[in-house]
Amino acid sequence: MQNIKKMNSLLETIQEKRTKCVVYTRVMGYHRPVESFNIGKTGEHKERVKFKEKT
Repeated sequence: MQNIKKMNSLLETIQEKRTKCVVYTRVMGYHRPVESFNIGKTGEHKERVKFKEKT
């Protein structure tokens, strides 16, 4: 809970420096912005398992 309060106060202090970020993902062989997904595709995107490849 304490970490959430710290994060919120940090975000409030730098609010004017923040900009919108458009996230793209590959769907059916081409890239699309996540914000244009319908409800079903948004849910599917949230359930995806993300991993980092070892270097």
